Amino acid sequence: MASLGLAQRIRIGLDGNSGVEFPMMGRSGRSNYGRSRVGFRVMASEGQSVEPDLSVTVNGLKMPNPFVIGSGPPGTNYTVMKRAFDEGWGGVIAKTVSLEADKVKNVTPRYAKLRADANGSAKGQIIGWQNIELISDRPLETMLKEFRQLKEEYPNRILIASIMEEYNKAAWEELVYRVEETGIDAIEVNFSCPHGMPERRMGAAVGQDCDLLEEVCGWINAVATVPVWAKMTPNITDITKPARVALNQGCEGVSAINTIMSVMGINLDTLRPEPCVEGYSTPGGYSSKAVHPIALAKVMNIARMMKSEFGDKDYSLSAIGGVETGGDAAEFILLGANTVQVCTGVMMHGYGLVKTLCSELQDFMRKHNFSSIEDFRGTSLEYFTTHTDLVRRQQEAIRQRKAIKKGLQSDKDWTGDGFVQETESMVSN
Repeated sequence: MASLGLAQRIRIGLDGNSGVEFPMMGRSGRSNYGRSRVGFRVMASEGQSVEPDLSVTVNGLKMPNPFVIGSGPPGTNYTVMKRAFDEGWGGVIAKTVSLEADKVKNVTPRYAKLRADANGSAKGQIIGWQNIELISDRPLETMLKEFRQLKEEYPNRILIASIMEEYNKAAWEELVYRVEETGIDAIEVNFSCPHGMPERRMGAAVGQDCDLLEEVCGWINAVATVPVWAKMTPNITDITKPARVALNQGCEGVSAINTIMSVMGINLDTLRPEPCVEGYSTPGGYSSKAVHPIALAKVMNIARMMKSEFGDKDYSLSAIGGVETGGDAAEFILLGANTVQVCTGVMMHGYGLVKTLCSELQDFMRKHNFSSIEDFRGTSLEYFTTHTDLVRRQQEAIRQRKAIKKGLQSDKDWTGDGFVQETESMVSN
């Protein structure tokens, strides 16, 4: 990792105008992992309980809540990113940029929906969303200018640049330097886009190849002076392998998951695939509610790996996948996530979704007497085990129940005080 050339500071506040300054930990400040104080709540002096605190500090970056705009259309330009800050999102990850935006050619239509009702009824609940959209097609200079403007107007809010490049050391180094010059707070590296430009060894083409990933992460972390998150692809047998490589090569955190490679469906009237562009289509990335269970499993595996292999270091985990409610977010945090990203959910429900997410997450915290995110982060990890262990645990539980059902083993065990209960323990019906 490169050391900080200048002391970096950020201004912290919920409304964007706080005058209080805190030192930014930069690349050495990582959030604590997995501390759980179940049932703890801070009480006000007059006996009233304090509202659950949603604020988090991740790799030295202070956010008012753990909800972050995921890289994609909701972070595609100044106007929409400003809207996200104004609505109260904890952070914004801009749409992925590269040095040569002129090589990026998007098509329309580029989205398709999967609904819960049979035969794709237009009235059914949307449970799946596919996109064949590429990274930003806007000139890099335009995006950089807007990054600067956002950091000038919201100096205490967290803006993260998402970057992706070809397999070229000089290009990666240049892109890191240029986005950092705008004052962004962190970098997320897109090693996971499942479609578009694999021939240029970009996106998932790197994330699926641990040798390539190791080399590219090394290039990036040799020059980066802000925290770096590596965004993982789910389109791989064991997601812990690239996550481990990224952390070993100096990344402060990982994000997971990006979209799942998919074919949304075939139109049974036209016999053409969806989304249909001039009669043709291509496999794309699948997201929304239907991917949530898959994302939970991937995040759980990464979190367990991080806890067992990097437990003495404060790396971060940003969870992504089908978040539309505060409960969805709570599940990720219970598995160890520091932050929760939302992209498709914003496209479906708008930027105001963050208010619902915060309210519902606080309701969950009140229910369990949690006063902060750290009170329950990672709490559920310990309840995952192997199938062999599940069998052992169940067999032991059955033995114990049988022992209780059998009641007294000998006449000498009868007591006067518990005679009725002891009799009932040996009744079969």
